[in-house]
Amino acid sequence: MIDPFTALAAIQTAVKLVKTAAQTVQSVESLGPVLGKFFSAKADAIKVVQQSKTGGFKGSAMGKAIELELAIEQARAFEEEIKMLFFQSNKMEVWAKIVARAASIDKEAAHDARRERESAARQKKELDEFITLVLMLLVFGALLGFLGWLIFEVMQQQCGGKC
Repeated sequence: MIDPFTALAAIQTAVKLVKTAAQTVQSVESLGPVLGKFFSAKADAIKVVQQSKTGGFKGSAMGKAIELELAIEQARAFEEEIKMLFFQSNKMEVWAKIVARAASIDKEAAHDARRERESAARQKKELDEFITLVLMLLVFGALLGFLGWLIFEVMQQQCGGKC
């Protein structure tokens, strides 16, 4: 699990790094690696918030939640600034492609997660069926063994031990 304070620090560092880099570079394309770090830090912070909603971390939930939500809101606002950098440098089509690719990647990740859940459910079902089959065979074998012993005892009594 990601530490909330690490996620918070990462997002703040990434914002500062992008702002510094934006002032020194000549083109938007040069910001690629720095922007990647920013969006990775943002995704980590969002993941931490989602984990916190399900009881993922201990401690002062209110304090951590406030800091993380504010950092995520700052990241959203900063994302708008980044979008404007692309628009101002007349790279609107590049921004549209970036957004489309991100949506495509998110969609594929959701499909992969669904496939993984379905696979795990199918494996669990197969395991349950196998266990049920083994138990049925054991019960059937025990029943056959008991029936064979019962027949043997009846035959011994009828033959008087001479069989």
